[in-house]
Amino acid sequence: MPQELCPCGSKKQTQYCCQMYLLGKKQPETAEKLMRSRYTAFTRGYVDYLIATLHPDYRQPNDHAELTTSISHTQWLGLQIIDAQKGKKNDNTGIVEFEAVYQINEPQQLHERSRFIKTEGQWFYVDGDILPGTTPKPKDLCWCRSGQKYRQCHGM
Repeated sequence: MPQELCPCGSKKQTQYCCQMYLLGKKQPETAEKLMRSRYTAFTRGYVDYLIATLHPDYRQPNDHAELTTSISHTQWLGLQIIDAQKGKKNDNTGIVEFEAVYQINEPQQLHERSRFIKTEGQWFYVDGDILPGTTPKPKDLCWCRSGQKYRQCHGM
């Protein structure tokens, strides 16, 4: 029986990818791996992991309730890493630019340039800048992951 591929888009089996981070068996070694594991946590409802990997200075008392509500109303459809940068040598910062497709009522995109910091050997998400979504070319596959060409789907 084939194993399920990880939702993070790595093309690896979940058990050999983000699951080990979500279960606390291993820490993500890079900001990109943290970003991918946080995306997977959103798809699977790992609210405690999302809070634990948010930098403590940015946590709010209502995070658990807000994340739980958001996750219960959102279907995540795909993640694409556009760029991942590590800070300069001995700099414990990282930036990951990504696009995630999700659906609440209609498919939508989240395009963000996220900032991460490594503290005491652990990567944390800090915050991010929301960027405009990208528009595929008419003959490209639609970003909603329908399998149709963009012009036949959301490009009308």
